[in-house]
Amino acid sequence: MIQTAKRAAREAGDILLKHLGKLRHIETKNNQRTNLVTEADRESERRIIEIILADWPEHAILGEEGGARKGSAPYTWIIDPLDGTTNFTHSFPLFSISIAVEHHDELVAGVVYDPIRDELFHAERDEGTWLNDTRLHVSNTALLEEAMLVTGFPYNVRDNPDYCHERFIAFLRHAQAVRRLGSAALDCAWVAAGRLDGFWEVMLHPWDKAAGTLLIEEAGGLVTDFLGNPHSIYDNAFLASNGHVHDAMVAVLEEATSLQISFHSR
Repeated sequence: MIQTAKRAAREAGDILLKHLGKLRHIETKNNQRTNLVTEADRESERRIIEIILADWPEHAILGEEGGARKGSAPYTWIIDPLDGTTNFTHSFPLFSISIAVEHHDELVAGVVYDPIRDELFHAERDEGTWLNDTRLHVSNTALLEEAMLVTGFPYNVRDNPDYCHERFIAFLRHAQAVRRLGSAALDCAWVAAGRLDGFWEVMLHPWDKAAGTLLIEEAGGLVTDFLGNPHSIYDNAFLASNGHVHDAMVAVLEEATSLQISFHSR
């Protein structure tokens, strides 16, 4: 399955590069002007599904752009054919393809592909995380004030769901640096690679983080909810780190929430 995922990711990457800077039409989804979809998203997803079903016709599919089907086998492929669509529509070179395989609620394989840099991040359960042919491990950063973190904002950021503004400000005060790249799958991959020390976001879908979750775990990192409890890819809140700064990140998230609850209850 990991070979299928790699092949599908690379072919999808070729499709995205073909469309980069040449989009004919950009649409919005769910009546949100910041939630975009293009012909590149749809063509990429169609090709990924074709490749998967050619090898694994009995498997189920969960795709961001509506590519969903039930399967007779207990495997589900979770697909984001273009993670970072807004970046892509502006020819901003930070976007990716994310493909994961779930078996009985356990992630068993994951691929995140960055076609701009030709970086293929991949992991199998109990087999480690790899970038092309190099094994990866999360960073050794031990203190939050020395950590570079990353986050993303939901499409309805203006409504400030789950105190996303306050959480961002809190981390600006406690971490060495905070970045906002625009592709959650790449955020996860770069935590797994040790380029970033931690990642949080208040509202992610399964296809945004399924592959990335496995990448981080197999690279020695930790993935939980905002309270430090076990995480499901079907939950919205997502917290990932190298493990060393995780408790400190949980404390900052709790602090930001408690301060706002106290303020609004006055």
